[in-house]
Amino acid sequence: MMESRSAHAPSRSSQQMGESGSIMSKRKVKDAHLPIGECITQVQEIMRERLCHQQLPDKPEGIEAQHKHLLELLKRTAVHGESNSVLIVGPRGAGKTMLLKCVLRELLEEKEAQKNLLQVHLNGLLQTDDRIALKEITRQLHLENVVGDKVFGSFAENLAFLLEALKKGDRSSSRPVLFILDEFDLFAHHKNQTLLYNLFDVSQSAQAPIAVVGITCRLDVLELLEKRVKSRFSHRQIHLLSSLTFTKYLERVQTQLSLPDDFPDTKFAEDWNDSIKTLCEDKSVEDVLQRHFNSSKDFRSMQMLLMLCLSRVTVAKPAIKPADLQEASRLCFADAKANMLHGLSILELCLIIAMKHLNDVYEGEPFNLQMVHNEFKKFLQRKSNSMYNFEQPVIMKAFEHLQQLELIRPVDGSAAKTQREYQLMRLMLDHSQIMEALQKYPQCPTEVKQWGMSAFG
Repeated sequence: MMESRSAHAPSRSSQQMGESGSIMSKRKVKDAHLPIGECITQVQEIMRERLCHQQLPDKPEGIEAQHKHLLELLKRTAVHGESNSVLIVGPRGAGKTMLLKCVLRELLEEKEAQKNLLQVHLNGLLQTDDRIALKEITRQLHLENVVGDKVFGSFAENLAFLLEALKKGDRSSSRPVLFILDEFDLFAHHKNQTLLYNLFDVSQSAQAPIAVVGITCRLDVLELLEKRVKSRFSHRQIHLLSSLTFTKYLERVQTQLSLPDDFPDTKFAEDWNDSIKTLCEDKSVEDVLQRHFNSSKDFRSMQMLLMLCLSRVTVAKPAIKPADLQEASRLCFADAKANMLHGLSILELCLIIAMKHLNDVYEGEPFNLQMVHNEFKKFLQRKSNSMYNFEQPVIMKAFEHLQQLELIRPVDGSAAKTQREYQLMRLMLDHSQIMEALQKYPQCPTEVKQWGMSAFG
């Protein structure tokens, strides 16, 4: 029996060989070359995650002082129950929201802040008046049931009631609330600036611990505030002004497009990263990126450019070439209005040219349909063939279509009192946009092109 059992039982040396074999096979899997299609799919997934999902950096670069200052301020509210107000000011894409998110992430690592701090996020583009804003505050604080059908005399009473409702069981201390007002300057356009007045008033008095953080790209935002609102604001401002150099911008492009060390196919990752390095050293690529850097230093526009490049990577062309970047740049800088002109009918294009000539003759003065029609008639009279003989209703329809496309707009609001033919309009296109459209218009008749190119009608 013993002999038969030992005959069937695997020896220890064979087990060790099996284990070493599995280790070898794992190593082989790691060093294995994946099919090119799978590599491209993985590249696109990694890049999409990186460029579209805006992951927060571990530590914000170049704004350490601002990060420390804001964290200290919000900690005083969240942990010590002290009220504060502050504005984060900087151009679009400078990293204002990213800074705030990094600070909140760090702040909420503290147990007390995590347990007590409530957040209310408002946006001036969405909460266009105080009534909508108050409704949103109530919803975010989950106090709809508490408010119920109560009727309040004023905004201040309603807000005071909401903050009172947040008091803890012993009613001695209220939970700290962080109010984040994105597009802060738009709240200054609300009637009497009631929301701002009441929030700053609470933050200045000892009613309840709140912190008001405004995010805006307007440097003159304090000039928009009423005297009574300004007097209640702490005048703390954190400025984020871009100090990015072109060299750092180039490095950022290379980092954004490079693959990580843990990419499954090591050989493919090495080749890809080498090709990205070569790409960034190319003179034509440098010129394209310099143009983007000069027009906008924010990372969002750069990421949009890189996404357009990546969409051109395929199994047949598994690398980004300088031509891809140039094409992506052309799409980014494409003029939307000039592109719209390519889809107009010949009649609509002729009306646009007539308007351009009227603008040249009368130095930008407004025009009406009758004037445009007369200018168009002059063009038709100069041509022997009357292939463009349109009835008045057809011309009016084309004129109205141009207005719907917002290529022309009425000068004032007195449109209802004026006959449509005599309603004054302005052309919303400049000379260069019309010239570009004429050059690229598919099968544009020669006489129309010549009329458009001529100095005056």
